[in-house]
Amino acid sequence: MTEGTTTSAAAEGDTLTRLEQEGEIAADYLEGLLDIADLDGDIDMDVEADRAAVSIISDSGGRDLQKLVGRDGEVLEALQELTRLAVNRETGDRSRLMLDIAGFRAKKREELSELGAKAAAEVKSSGEPVKMDPMTPFERKVVHDAVKAAGLRSESEGEEPERFVVVLPA
Repeated sequence: MTEGTTTSAAAEGDTLTRLEQEGEIAADYLEGLLDIADLDGDIDMDVEADRAAVSIISDSGGRDLQKLVGRDGEVLEALQELTRLAVNRETGDRSRLMLDIAGFRAKKREELSELGAKAAAEVKSSGEPVKMDPMTPFERKVVHDAVKAAGLRSESEGEEPERFVVVLPA
């Protein structure tokens, strides 16, 4: 191994350790929240795409956990921000942690990937840009990734909360 390779491997190890620590802090925070709300749920931690990923899952189908998702994921978004702040308070670093509750984000990611692929197919056949409806940052990221996988490019336009994705011809 060369010195550059060793340094790179060490940096990856440090990043993984830091993300695992973020996941642990987030899990502790969320377990406390579940206790306060008297809700049952298991915490699952992982590292995905250079960010900590924490999921709250339930053996009982997750009906109680739907309260933590809220309408269109609004409560989930707020809990994710609070969890990121809890991690920031402990580590002093900004967290990009992703929170999923009862599989809501996983299902949403699947739907948005399909939507992005359809928009890309439409642009390929028409040659015209396609403007999509306003989306959250998470939703836009999933669509951008789907468009990129289809071999096209996309951009975000507008101001929050009306920011949207435009899929562009190659």
